Formats: sequence, C-alpha cells, structure tokens
Amino acid sequence: MNAVLGRTADLHEAERFLRLFHTENPAVGGLHARLRDVAREVTRTGTYTHTYEELEFGARVAWRNSNRCIGRLYWRSLRVRDRRQVGTAEGVALECVAHLREATGNGKIRPTITVFPPDTPAMRGPRVRNEQLIRYAGYRTPGGVVGDPRNAGLTELALSMGWRGGRGRFDLLPLIVQPGLGEALLCNLPGDAVLEVPLTHPEYPWFADLGLRWHAVPAISDMCLEIGGICYPCAPFNGWYMGTEIGARNLADEDRYDLLGVTAERLGLDTSTERTLWRDHALVELNVAVLHSFERAGVTMTDHHTESRRFLTHLSKEEKAGRVCPADWSWIVPPLSGGATPVFHRYYDTRVLTPAFVHHR
Repeated sequence: MNAVLGRTADLHEAERFLRLFHTENPAVGGLHARLRDVAREVTRTGTYTHTYEELEFGARVAWRNSNRCIGRLYWRSLRVRDRRQVGTAEGVALECVAHLREATGNGKIRPTITVFPPDTPAMRGPRVRNEQLIRYAGYRTPGGVVGDPRNAGLTELALSMGWRGGRGRFDLLPLIVQPGLGEALLCNLPGDAVLEVPLTHPEYPWFADLGLRWHAVPAISDMCLEIGGICYPCAPFNGWYMGTEIGARNLADEDRYDLLGVTAERLGLDTSTERTLWRDHALVELNVAVLHSFERAGVTMTDHHTESRRFLTHLSKEEKAGRVCPADWSWIVPPLSGGATPVFHRYYDTRVLTPAFVHHR
C-alpha cells in the first residue's frame, strides 16, 4: 500500500520490510527497538523515515525483485543517491542532470538510482513526467510522426509549455518535473549530461548515412519505488542497455522508428514475400550495428546471449540463498533469437515481491 497524500503508512508492510532488512543485515541489530520506533512515528505522523541503510537496501532489493529485468545479477552494485531533502522542481531537475552525468561517466555506465522525497499524508512527493530521463521527441504531422512516436504525447505537452523543438528525428526532450506543490517545470538537458552514440555498421558503410543514433543511459523515471509501505514517486534509476532493447525494439518496432523496411531496402533484400525472412535478416543487421557502435564508442552494453546466461547465474544464486527470483517470461526472453537463448527453455516464478518498482496508481 502506498503512503500517498491523505493515507498513513502501512505498519504491516513496514514491519515486513524491516524484518527482511535485519535478516539480510544481521550485523545491524536492534530490530525490536526499530519496530517500536517506527510504530510510534507512524502513530504520530502517519508515516516514518527510512535510514540511509534501509533506503539503500530497499532500492537494491527492488531491483532484485524486478521481474521484467534480465540484468539483475549486479543488483548489489546499485549506487543509491539519497536526495530526499530535495523537493523543489529546480532541485529535482538539477539532481536528475547530476544523476545522468555520474551514471554515464566516460561511457562506463554505472547502475544508479536517485531517490527524492516520498509521498506522505501531509505532502505529495515530486514526480518526473518523462518515462525516461532521456527520450527523443515525436512530432505529429499529416504524414506521420517525425521522431519517436512513443513520445508524441509528451512532446505535445512540452511544446504547450513553451519548449521549442527542432522537428528532427532525434531531438532530446526536456524534463518535465512536477513538484509536490506548484507548477511543473521544463528543464532542457545540457549536452554534457547526455552521451549519444552514432550508429554505424562494421560491414555496410551506407548504414551511417541513415543518420541514426541512440543515447547511452536508459534511466527510467516514471516508476514509484515502494519500500516498506512508503512510496517514493520520483526515483529515476538506470542500468545499462542490452543491445536488443535498441536494435530490436526502439529502432525496429512499427510503432517506434520502424526501420526494418528501410534497412531491408538498403540491404537489397526481397521483401515481396515473408518467406524470404527479410524482416529477420534486417533485424539482425540492425542489432549488429547497435552492438558494434556502442563497443566502438567504448560505451557499456551487453548482448542478449551473454545476458541470458548471466540471468541464469543470478537465478541460481538466488535459489542457493533460499530466495524466490520472480520473472516474467515475456520480458526475460529477448526479442531476437529467443529460442537460441537459455532463458527461453524454462518457466519462472511469477509472484510479485516487495520492495518493488511499480507504476503510479
């Protein structure tokens, strides 16, 4: 249960989380005293405050519990930036930019989360309207969408707030930050906060002429971090990309950049019948280009075969630790050559665990 405006924190959820925290961190000690203090704080204020250690553990376990994420082997490495004291729109925007700079480094991407104030009975926490901190604009025109169709609605909102887009295919959208009180704020991302990779192909020089690129850091910003009955509605977090996320989804899906046809044409493939498997051929070459380009640029990225094996290593470790490892098969199996990866050939536990990242309700 969320601790949203007008609702008190759920003591049952708080106790369950604190017991989990102390079980996995036995050196901390003082469980019963902590439970007593939290109960008193909830009775007095309707909510309670996590220690930094609890926040760090909760954020990491939320990643560990993310049943749609194949890259959970490194959940313990998540860097937690505690910014619960930052609640203004300007402050949130500045910290989101700082998050991107720190997570990006020089291309060696670091899994990072920045946690802003939670929802409480007295005050809503801030929110970021963007699905991810970095997104490309999508402009609706009579001839279709220029750019990323997924972001057409957000683009129109930004334009209505005074943003001037460049009408290009890869225009960076501004952040739209909604504070707990007051008006939403537009924040343009500075160039040094966004690392982009131009896409080329190791065998086809013409691929560079397509003018494609993609950003290095997938920082999800529209999900709530729920820990022990407390909702942190603004907690942008990132890992690094798996190549198929870009090559087989963002660039290939018909409701995104829809580049299979263009790629097939430049490859000279026979598109007159599905039996030539032209889509499959074009899809593979798109993914080859993505992996090649990120490696050439020195930017962290993994491929779906490697990550599938890593996920089964993670699954084995969790089982040895006596923990459930939930997974959604439809998300864990890669969108390219799924049957050739080891994650395809088994079933998974589908239960929902907390702490967790959830979409706002």
